[in-house]
Amino acid sequence: MLDKPVTPAKTLARARQIGLKTGLRYVYTGNILHEEGSSTCCHECGNRLIGRFGYDITEWNLTAAGNCSACGTPCAGVFEAKPGTWGSRRLPVMLSHFAGSRRVG
Repeated sequence: MLDKPVTPAKTLARARQIGLKTGLRYVYTGNILHEEGSSTCCHECGNRLIGRFGYDITEWNLTAAGNCSACGTPCAGVFEAKPGTWGSRRLPVMLSHFAGSRRVG
């Protein structure tokens, strides 16, 4: 879709707020560097559970069981006891390595 202009960050942030106000629990802005819109917050107390900036984890406030460390409310998902350390490094992908490896139909 290179023939279309990018969606302004302000529009993405507004769409996220609308989703949250209508009762959606986990709404993310995506495709932009926006820590608030990329982070996961507890739907009960509002505590930031997983802070993200790009692919970097900036905060981790989940218990080993995947609950909010402030109020104990479970967060939907499957979590490790602590965050990974992969960070924002990029790995090259060669599509030719996958060609023909799996056929459907």
